[in-house]
Amino acid sequence: MNALHLRRTAIAITAAAVLPLALTACGGDNQDKASDASSTTASSGPAGDGSANQSPGDPMAMDKPFGAACSAVPKDGAGSFDGMAQDPVATAASNNPVLSTLVAAVKKAGLVDTLNNAQNITVFAPTNDAFAKIPKADLDKVLNDKATLTKVLTYHVVGQRLTPAQLANGSFETLEKGKLTTAGSGEDYTVNDSSHVVCGNVSTSNATVYIVDTVLMPQ
Repeated sequence: MNALHLRRTAIAITAAAVLPLALTACGGDNQDKASDASSTTASSGPAGDGSANQSPGDPMAMDKPFGAACSAVPKDGAGSFDGMAQDPVATAASNNPVLSTLVAAVKKAGLVDTLNNAQNITVFAPTNDAFAKIPKADLDKVLNDKATLTKVLTYHVVGQRLTPAQLANGSFETLEKGKLTTAGSGEDYTVNDSSHVVCGNVSTSNATVYIVDTVLMPQ
């Protein structure tokens, strides 16, 4: 009886020692998995898209307007970047004081509805100073010839939204059916080797706008 009792006691002691170790091991495995999952979620962001590793405030992210002339755009209201993003392109341009000559030309050519109703386009928008480079007699002649004015204005429109990266070395068909070329990098881009982007990557509800310092002339 004593031998049997001692044997039962030894088995009980062994079981008591092993059970906590087994539970600890299982618990540790689950905790490691939970920790790994938590770490993955934290590094991946929502839906594991890696957004937590991005820097949305990075000034070089190129998802915001860029260029020296952007400082002339109103800070708030309908003519601001946020305001223009809510309106179609012709309406947005009409709220931007640096584009008033362009807007007048668009109205004179009867292109307001055409531009506002288009989807996913890019507009290379000449500033008032760009139009001022054209001798007044020549500019007046174009403004008073609807066919020529329409040809010039539609040459500034490409039928897709262009990112800054696409401007690095690009050739694009315009709404006028001509071709324009772009080149550059970073925040320095030219169009047709003569017109410089002075405020780029401006969003409206239906277009991306690159404000340029020289009026583009079709062949």
